[in-house]
Amino acid sequence: MTDGNLRLLYTLLCDDVRIEMGNKISLMGVFQNIMVEKLPVSLIKFAVINHWSGQGNHETEVRILSPDKSDLIVTSQPTQIDLAGGGFTDNVSFFVNVVFSNPGTYWVQTIANTVVLEEFPLIITDSENLDSMRPAEEITETIN
Repeated sequence: MTDGNLRLLYTLLCDDVRIEMGNKISLMGVFQNIMVEKLPVSLIKFAVINHWSGQGNHETEVRILSPDKSDLIVTSQPTQIDLAGGGFTDNVSFFVNVVFSNPGTYWVQTIANTVVLEEFPLIITDSENLDSMRPAEEITETIN
């Protein structure tokens, strides 16, 4: 997804992010969907990582919306990124104590310069509602 001189290459969700020696980032607990024993669930901490390329100064933000997109569950603080021509950067947005009360397909939006560049589903379910969400083979992840 692009916005002029800015291109979003990918977005990942994970439990935590650490900066290592050499300015490398380590991601812990990468996930796509959340299944818990019982809802509501409060996530103590999780992160959304956006990897950008391009040039110029841009303002970015991450939002998570309710399944019907009518309620804002959480939003990050706007972040300024400044890229030299052909540059790359990672932007990490941390969220703490986020409560998901109901099962459903929530929406993770990445915004740059007030334009929604990406929106993808985040399925939240519990064991009671698993069968009504999607077939199990669509929810499970394969790790090689």
